[in-house]
Amino acid sequence: MKKLLTFFLIMPMLLVGQSQEILNEPQPMDEFKINAFNLIAFTYVDLSYERLLHEEASLGIGILFNVGEDNEVLDYFRTFSITPYYRQYFSKQYAEGFFVEGFGMLNSGEDFYYTFDNQGNESRTEENYTDFALGVSVGGKFVTQRGFIAEIYTGLGRNLLGGDSAPEIVGRGGISLGYRF
Repeated sequence: MKKLLTFFLIMPMLLVGQSQEILNEPQPMDEFKINAFNLIAFTYVDLSYERLLHEEASLGIGILFNVGEDNEVLDYFRTFSITPYYRQYFSKQYAEGFFVEGFGMLNSGEDFYYTFDNQGNESRTEENYTDFALGVSVGGKFVTQRGFIAEIYTGLGRNLLGGDSAPEIVGRGGISLGYRF
């Protein structure tokens, strides 16, 4: 009986001590991701790097460039964007779970529209634009014990420079896969 009692008294102390060691281990602070959704749906190569500041916040930068043809699904054809962002996480895990993000986006591309003359002939006009947007996103990040990342997010921003050919609203979002190291 004494052995059993000793076991139940000592075991919780060992577990608490071991969990303290796990919590004090240095955490990986860098992440590299590719947005698989944008690559498949829009032929955008959308890469991002994120640096964890602490368990609740991170800074990151994304770069997007188009490797496909005109995308008739969208009202405009984004050719390039660079997007710095700040994320605040709201979970008990280390920099994962639900997050809110503030971002800035330098974006450029081609806007195009069609006109018809009196005879019904169609002509397409293209205009290049460059603009800067500010916006917010929400999403969730999931990290395995070995560092594999899956995240889903969506957000909107408003272009501020107001060029005639630039869209007023820009979207940000997707499903990204990556690795924390």
